[in-house]
Amino acid sequence: MSTKNSPELQKENRNKAAPKRLRPGMSDMLAGEKASFVSELTPYLPSELVGGSVPHVAGSEEEAVWNAASQSCGTEKVNFCYSVADGRCWYIACPSSALASNPDSWCPLAAALPGNSEFWDKETVYLYEQEGMASALRWDVDTGRLQIFLGASRTLLPRIQSMDANFATINPEVAQKVPWINRALKTEKLSRAAAKTLLTTGIVTNLVILSFLVLQYLLTNFVERDLNAVRQETDRMSQQLMVEAYNALQSDSIKHMVRIQELLDELKTIDGTLVKYQVTGKKVVWEALVPQAYGNGIGSFEGKVKAGTLEEDKRVRISGTR
Repeated sequence: MSTKNSPELQKENRNKAAPKRLRPGMSDMLAGEKASFVSELTPYLPSELVGGSVPHVAGSEEEAVWNAASQSCGTEKVNFCYSVADGRCWYIACPSSALASNPDSWCPLAAALPGNSEFWDKETVYLYEQEGMASALRWDVDTGRLQIFLGASRTLLPRIQSMDANFATINPEVAQKVPWINRALKTEKLSRAAAKTLLTTGIVTNLVILSFLVLQYLLTNFVERDLNAVRQETDRMSQQLMVEAYNALQSDSIKHMVRIQELLDELKTIDGTLVKYQVTGKKVVWEALVPQAYGNGIGSFEGKVKAGTLEEDKRVRISGTR
């Protein structure tokens, strides 16, 4: 039998980096519990403790460990901690009621799980003793299963030390602390963080809207308006519209409609037909079919016969410019 609790090992442990101080996470900050976060955990050995391993599935480690720990302890209210190594999740757990007198504590045996600070190899037996109680964590040589032993120091230590194995005593002062995980408490903390985040967001949004309304009120009631330029532009546009309306009324359209009507009246009396009335700028050209006797015009409309324009009905085509 050999031991790793030797002077050389103790010197090496003293040369290790100091354990990292636990710090509040993002959920603690969002829930407003940063000030009440407990960073100094005391080592404590629960009276009920189980351990084991489950296959590692990335992203569902906590769910798998909680499920296994709940079945092992016979209750869903469990505290557990785990590490991931060799394709498996190694965990220890205890019923939450076992920590009734020591809520802000951690189990030093968790530091000996594969991948944690006190782990050496699976051939080593890890010991921890506290207040007359002793515990041991080892791996079965034949099956490789994680085993945990608990009991009184005077009966458990002689039994464990009779094994042919290496031993390492866990020093909670130099070991890296591994806090317990409680899913129910974690879920409640996330709920409080979400509620506080929504409340803060709503308050900030309302303050921004209120500030905008106050600014609009100040601009509406206290900013001096200079309406002279607007008034001058309005007057100018009004005058321009009146001039355009006057010009529209002065259009020759009505005059030409009157002339067309007069021309039609004259042609009606002599059995004539108006075939063309064209206005180009200020120039007017009209054509009509009339009996040959009226080749010089119609009443007050003077015209002349267009050469070679004798129609089939023996009428001639005359044209004028009035």
